Amino acid sequence: MKSTLSRLALAALLVTGSASASDARDVGISPWGPDDEIGRLNLITPESRAAILSRIAGGKSYDLSVDYFIGMPSWQAAGDPHYRIWMTHTPHGTVIDDPLHLGEEMNEHVSYTGAAVSMYTHMGTHIDALSHFGLNGKIWNGFEASEHLGDRGWSVAGAEKIPPLIARGVLLDVAAAKGMEMLPDGYRISRQDLVETLEKQQLSLQEGDIVLIRTGRMKHYNDAEAYMNNPPGLGMAAARFLVEESGAMVVGADNLSFEAFPSEVENNYVPLHTYLLAEQGAPIMELVYLEELSQDRLYEFAFIGGSLKLRGADAAPIRPVALPLRDH
Repeated sequence: MKSTLSRLALAALLVTGSASASDARDVGISPWGPDDEIGRLNLITPESRAAILSRIAGGKSYDLSVDYFIGMPSWQAAGDPHYRIWMTHTPHGTVIDDPLHLGEEMNEHVSYTGAAVSMYTHMGTHIDALSHFGLNGKIWNGFEASEHLGDRGWSVAGAEKIPPLIARGVLLDVAAAKGMEMLPDGYRISRQDLVETLEKQQLSLQEGDIVLIRTGRMKHYNDAEAYMNNPPGLGMAAARFLVEESGAMVVGADNLSFEAFPSEVENNYVPLHTYLLAEQGAPIMELVYLEELSQDRLYEFAFIGGSLKLRGADAAPIRPVALPLRDH
């Protein structure tokens, strides 16, 4: 464990630099070797999985994902597509079209429904692959777009490389810690906010945690305009606290797009995304449903989630669950 921490500290040192000299920052080089495509997800080991699974208490399970529907909140500023679903087969249409040449009698007896969907990879509850954002033409571990990005996506660090996530999950309910149902529009979560939340929850972070931040924004999920209008998010010092100081493996939140805007860093409009994904190799989850965990004050749990293996993609939908733990 100490050797892993030393490797991570060295990797952080290699990319840290000055906060004001954002143009001098570069991608992180993996302490897990030149072929590494999953970054901090290497912290998932047979031993770490066994440790958290052995503590599951049973009983209630918590679904941490959101519904997909036409009109759902999504990132549109860069022109990405909305979510769409359309029927490819309906019982009445099948009787008329008879696509399988089964005859009217059979089609009236056996009803047939089918559908297709179209969506941006960063919609709904999803996890960013390490290829999502980079610096200076490269992504995590120095992989260059000029060598590894083709018309069918990335040949390295794509969403299909993300393993099943089985780890200790921690909820940092920042909104509740401040006595609010929802953080104000545009609120930038600070390092001190996270420290105070941990103190109020009587909890500490551990290396390899999946840390989820609740802003309360999910209360607006059914109103896309309200949900997307200047949401609260994390600041740079908070992100550094989670990863470099506390050892988080994956970070996530109930908002879109995790960080607060406008950027704190000159010459980088998404400094948290580049810091986490490109520099630290830490995947990001967004639009995580945390309301039930907050209601039940479940701050520590087993996190189990599998994302779709979209080959070469920069993100994928994920359906995570949280399971309560027995005391040590």
